[in-house]
Amino acid sequence: YMWRTLPRANQSANNASPFFQEQQSKSKVCANVFCGAGRECAVNEKGEPSCLCIESCKPHKRSVCGSNGKTYRNHCELHRDACLTGLKIQVAHDGHCQEKKSEQAAASPVVCYAADRNELRSRVIQWLQTEVIPDGWFVKGSNFSDILHKYFKSYDNGDSQLDSSELLKFIQQNESVVELQSYADQESNKLLRSLCVDALIELSDENADWKLSFDEFLNCLKPGFNPPEKKCALEDETYEDGAETQVECNRCVCACGNWVCTAMTCTDAGAEMTEEEWNLRVAELNKHQWTSKSKAVK
Repeated sequence: YMWRTLPRANQSANNASPFFQEQQSKSKVCANVFCGAGRECAVNEKGEPSCLCIESCKPHKRSVCGSNGKTYRNHCELHRDACLTGLKIQVAHDGHCQEKKSEQAAASPVVCYAADRNELRSRVIQWLQTEVIPDGWFVKGSNFSDILHKYFKSYDNGDSQLDSSELLKFIQQNESVVELQSYADQESNKLLRSLCVDALIELSDENADWKLSFDEFLNCLKPGFNPPEKKCALEDETYEDGAETQVECNRCVCACGNWVCTAMTCTDAGAEMTEEEWNLRVAELNKHQWTSKSKAVK
């Protein structure tokens, strides 16, 4: 721990003996007081101890990089800054922060957010509804289920299930449906499209085989079905769609209840992780998922 005395207005600098006695009594008050990093024990006018931010650090130089990307002259300066700003700043590594690290972390992964998924689903439903023919006087018209069954048989390869590539082909036949504007360039749009198709499958894939039976296909695109709201979990807190966090030099975003991360090699993070190790790290992030089923309509 560290301790210091608070200055008193009427204290005489020339009266050394009482000052020395006062210093001794204050050191006794602070003797058993532990203040956290960046703080020191001070004694107020009532003679009570309290922890305050360190007034000044010793000038020795041993640079450290803070978790906020800022370089500090030494550990003391980092902890003092954390105390003064009220922010949680930890030592990332010894030495200066490398600028390229923060540049790397600026990239965000291409993801299908719940809003993108819901927009795509809504467009598909609107398009399908235009094909519904009302019952006539003599001939029974096609209803929503009939239309979906027709498309299911057209795009199914014979195993009575639609996988993501078959569902994507079904959706891509109507160009106005797939023009999502979240990402400007064409490559990202193609990727976004396939990610949102996966997100649609996840909506009603009850047996988690990443394929849709006809019943699951029907439930996914049923106009009355209101998708359950999923949130990402991290350290006992839940995060809304679009929230961001960082794992080493990679940025992760919450999309449709899952953390999705970039997978760049972090050059100053020590040994490089294999793809398997990185996938395990992201899987660990997604271990807990909070789902609100109150909005789901059976």
